[in-house]
Amino acid sequence: MRHYALPGLCVGILLFALHTLTLASGISPALPVEALEFVTADGARHAFRVHVAATPEERSRGLKYVTRMAPDQGMLFDFGAPRPVTMWMQHTPLSLDMVFVDAGGSVVRIEPRTTPFSTALIASGKEVLAVVELLAGTCARLDIRPGDRVEHRLFQPPAD
Repeated sequence: MRHYALPGLCVGILLFALHTLTLASGISPALPVEALEFVTADGARHAFRVHVAATPEERSRGLKYVTRMAPDQGMLFDFGAPRPVTMWMQHTPLSLDMVFVDAGGSVVRIEPRTTPFSTALIASGKEVLAVVELLAGTCARLDIRPGDRVEHRLFQPPAD
């Protein structure tokens, strides 16, 4: 029995390592990918392809262990209904810009350049319907600010 324990353990470790490397390389392909645009105060439009995390399990997984993401890629966390939200960066190796968005599609808060692996809570400060996570520095580069608009099927702008 002893002679089989070490090879079995080695195979198990190898399989776990391969599984972890596969997960770590990018965002789960199981999540739906949808178009999302930021419209800044000057009317500029910035298009992204976002992976939508809508279930508690998908939101919990988020971008944990993801080590690379394209500049036009992101993740949209759909909370289903407006509420105060807190996020954190535990197990997340990428620095991100977290964009908190209300039900009407207005950016209410941005937490720029989050700290990888941090367990510090990042609060929305107001009720939000969603959070969009982008690579760190994206909001500064594109001049995305609170008050700007997000266009996606999830958001219903207020009637004029």
